[in-house]
Order: sequence, then structure tokens, then C-alpha cells
Amino acid sequence: MSESSAEAVASAASAAAASAGNWRKAGVAGAAIGIVAAGAAAGVAIERLTVGRGMRQKARLALDSTGPYGSLRGTPGKACADDGTELYYEVDEAEPEAPLAPRRRRLFGRKAPAPVTVVFSHGYCLSQDSWHFQRAALRGVVRTVHWDQRSHGRSGRGAAQTKDRTPVTIDQLGRDLKAVIDAAVPEGPIVLVGHSMGGMTIMALAEHYPELIRDRVVGVALVGTSSGRLGEVNFGLPVAGVNAVRRVLPGVLKALGQQAALVERGRRATADLFAGVIKRYSFAGRDVDPAIERFAERMIEGTPIDVVAEFYPAFTEHDKTEALAHFADLPVLVLAGVKDLVTPSEHSEAIADLLPDAELVLVPDAGHLVMLEHPEVVIDRLADLLMRVGAVPAGATVGGYGSTSSTAQPG
Repeated sequence: MSESSAEAVASAASAAAASAGNWRKAGVAGAAIGIVAAGAAAGVAIERLTVGRGMRQKARLALDSTGPYGSLRGTPGKACADDGTELYYEVDEAEPEAPLAPRRRRLFGRKAPAPVTVVFSHGYCLSQDSWHFQRAALRGVVRTVHWDQRSHGRSGRGAAQTKDRTPVTIDQLGRDLKAVIDAAVPEGPIVLVGHSMGGMTIMALAEHYPELIRDRVVGVALVGTSSGRLGEVNFGLPVAGVNAVRRVLPGVLKALGQQAALVERGRRATADLFAGVIKRYSFAGRDVDPAIERFAERMIEGTPIDVVAEFYPAFTEHDKTEALAHFADLPVLVLAGVKDLVTPSEHSEAIADLLPDAELVLVPDAGHLVMLEHPEVVIDRLADLLMRVGAVPAGATVGGYGSTSSTAQPG
């Protein structure tokens, strides 16, 4: 290492130590973030010798300005949750009389789709835009509703959480989904599609409103989700590491959530570190489009730390195994990435074991955000589900639409 390089590393280490010292003044939460900030500064010091921070910031801005992901918009609407929280949704109406483009003729045939509405529910720290590719494929072909969960995306902060300090529960999210359905889909058959937390939301809806499932739901797709036992997930860490995380993470998140403004500054200061963490826990392949990676970063970074903190306990308490029985007589798609570290594919297999008539699709070389990493596989299986419930004609097929990876293949 040259003398100038050594000086650069020493300077970075010194800055890291100073940064950590400043964070420590903020108490327990500050100390926790200080450790992360110091580690991040030291960990990326050598990288910054060859790729400057300014260059990486310019690259992010370039990806943000040119990436089309998350740009699709529909007719906006708002539903009111039982605690007064405003829930934002958008509707894409079907256009059965419009001539279909060649790709859509291959996907759905020439006949007009049945009056079915597909309701998409997104996951933790994401937004309705996480369904970008699936929304693009279905746009104008079948009626769809995309909504933002409370405190996410364009929806309002949870009123019960901000006013009464009531903990978020998966049951509350199920009631939120019912409010959205009442507002956006007051009549007609429904197909429910949920990813991760969105799938759990669907299970809570079934538990509390079994008559809705019985009378109006004609199909369900559960993507990268779990019916319970999330407290046992090891996140790809060794035993000692995961035990430490389980022991300290709830308390650390709670402390961080109480010093949100300070922590948000720390997140920006350690953007390089968090980008790597987000990539590891979102995708499995090495050749994912950088614009897709940046798109996922933007959604996750856009979730305030106090929201991250207030939702986390709900997952360890989540258990909706018995609610799956309400889907027993319906066409069900259960799909997951084999290399998902957040909701491992074993959890999807457990769901499929309880729904023996369900279609189980395990996508190799796919992580938690399988609908972004291998969108063509998810679109293909959703199209098949819609055909099975009569929403679109039989004989449809999808051939490689929207792939973001050269290794994607049908599950």
C-alpha cells in the first residue's frame, strides 16, 4: 500500500472513530448505530480509494433518474382503517374492448377477461411498487388493485401507533385489507396476491372474515411468505450470530425507533453498508440489474426507522397456520425463492403441506424479492392461476417477459 493510500485509510478510520464518538452521545441507540457507522466507515475505506463516494452517489442518481421501475400509476383512492388510518390504493381497470398487443395476446388469448379483481398486498419495508413487473404484465387485461400497507408508501402513519402507542399486529393489517377491499372492490370475485408480510395480511383477513373468503375470493397467491414460526429463522447467520441477533435486536430496534431523526442521519451516512445488506437479503443471483437493486434500496430506505421498529415484533408473534384452512377449497399458488433468507422456502413448503391441492413453485437462484429478481416466473404462475379461476382464457403462456437475470428459469 502506498503512503498516500495508508494515509487515506488512517483518515477514514479516524473519521469512523469520531463518528462513533458522536453517536455515543445519543445513548444506547446512538451507541448501537455508532458501532455500525464506525464499522461501515472502516469497511469501505479501501473501496473509496478506488471508487469515490461522489462517484457512487452520481451512479445512484443516474439509476434513480433512468430506471422505469415503480413509475406505473393508476386511479388513486383512499380507504379508512378502523382506527382512522388513511390507506392509499390505486386501481388499474381492465380494458377488454381495446385491441391487445402481441405480447398480451400470447399471454391471455383474445377473449375479454372475466370481471375478477386481483388485489396485491406488498411486504415489510416495501410499497405497492414492488409489484412493478406483475402490474405491467396485467395492466389493462384484468382489473387490479395495489395498496400501500399502513405507514408504508403513500399510506398514512398508523393512527393507533402514533396516537395510542398501540403495537402493530398482523391482525390489524388483515382489517386494513378488508377496508381496502370494501372501498376498492365492493362487489365481484377477488384474487388475493400477497408477498411476505402481504401474505400474512391475507391470512389474517381469512381468519377474521371467513365469509369474505367463502363468498367472494376465487384464488390466492402466497409469495415468499410464512404462516408462523418466524422467530426460528436464522437469516443465514451461524448459530452464535443468530442467537445474539434474537437476543438484542428487538431492544435495539425499539431504542433506535425512539431516536428516529438521529438514526436516519446515520442511515444516510452508512448508505454503502446498508446497500450491501439490502442486496444480500433481497436477491440471490449475482447478475441482477443494478437498477433493480437500486429500486429495492429506495423502497427500503424510504421506510422510516420508527416504522421498521414498530412492525418488527409483529412477525415473531405471527401465527396464522389455522387460518390456512379457509383456502382449502380454492386454487392456491405458493411460490418462493429457494435462497430466501428472510422467509425461507421451507415456510412455503409448510404452507403447501397444509394445502395439498395448492401449486408449490420453488424458484432456484432467487431470494426474498423473487417478484423483482425473476418476474417472468411469478408472472407465468399468476397467469396460470388467473386462467384456473376463469379470469382469463385458457392457453395462455409467458415467455421470458421482464427477466432481470440471465439465470432465471421456470420454477
